[in-house]
Amino acid sequence: MSPSKQSTARAAPVRNSSIAVVTVNYRTPALTKRCIAAVAKERKGLPRLRAVVVDGGSADGSAAELSAALAKPAFASWVEFMPLSINGGFGWANNQAIQRLLQRAEPPEFIHLLNPDTEIEPDAIRFLADYLLRHPRIAAVGSQLIDPDGSCAGSAFNFPSIRGEFARAAATRPLERLFKIPPIAVDAAEAIEVDWVTGGSVLLRVEALREVGLFDEGFFLYNEEVELMWRLRRAGWAVATEPRSRVRHVGGGATGVTGRATGARLEPRKPAYLFRSRTRYFGLTRGPAGAAAAYAAWLAGHAVWRARRLLGMPIGEPVDHEFRDHLRKAFPRKSDFAAAVAAAESEPTDLPAWMARRWL
Repeated sequence: MSPSKQSTARAAPVRNSSIAVVTVNYRTPALTKRCIAAVAKERKGLPRLRAVVVDGGSADGSAAELSAALAKPAFASWVEFMPLSINGGFGWANNQAIQRLLQRAEPPEFIHLLNPDTEIEPDAIRFLADYLLRHPRIAAVGSQLIDPDGSCAGSAFNFPSIRGEFARAAATRPLERLFKIPPIAVDAAEAIEVDWVTGGSVLLRVEALREVGLFDEGFFLYNEEVELMWRLRRAGWAVATEPRSRVRHVGGGATGVTGRATGARLEPRKPAYLFRSRTRYFGLTRGPAGAAAAYAAWLAGHAVWRARRLLGMPIGEPVDHEFRDHLRKAFPRKSDFAAAVAAAESEPTDLPAWMARRWL
């Protein structure tokens, strides 16, 4: 039976749902406190809601500040604070909390990943839980992120593709139409199934995580949720977006990477781990040949972009400065094909795979 046909299954009351919110702080304690304060308001309708705030080795006083704030009566009974000694990345830090939660006597039914630079609007978590309860083959459902100016931010997406890498580098709309390349972002006015949703606010079904595993700890940052949702879909689960769940997003609160164009360059310059993470995604999902093809496709697209610029033709967003970085940092390596998926039943690791095996 398809996921869509199973959507008529009788749902249990949302109020009874056991949900654990996991938020990973990295040097944004003020934003994290604001985020958790907004989550607290949801507990009136979701009395079994709890949270784990992880500090990802901030080493800037965040741990002490958050420990003191979360020990106050408003939070102490339902929020657990978990300071980590190192900055192991997004996936590894989330795994540290999720594994501990799932190995307890009463594990949650759902895990809600929520970025610290977000503030949920009323009923945002309830809408996500209601959707999963009514759609038993949906493994993950994401919120609609809202930019500070009130506009809708990209929240649901199509999987990266080799054709898409060519188009991304060429930044030429006519070529996108010629090769019938679908847009990266998916606009949704109502709940629909999609390839993947942002990890900024996503509710995950624990049953599905036990089946396919948690985050791959070979990623430091970026694309780890894309790879996880690719595994979920490959295993027969589905992913959806629920725009009724609205979450205000600052964006780039910890990394400073926004991807917005400024002048002739993208500022700040993209970090090495962004290139490595994209190549690792292709390596794990498409194999060595697919990763090599994606790498070459971007270079081919860049050649088109450069030729159009030399001819004085209109060009899209500037990508010229990325050429040297892509050439050196995105080249596929053997480590890009070695999975490091954490199992729900396994003990949390002391170091993420990318650090222990020196993959970055």
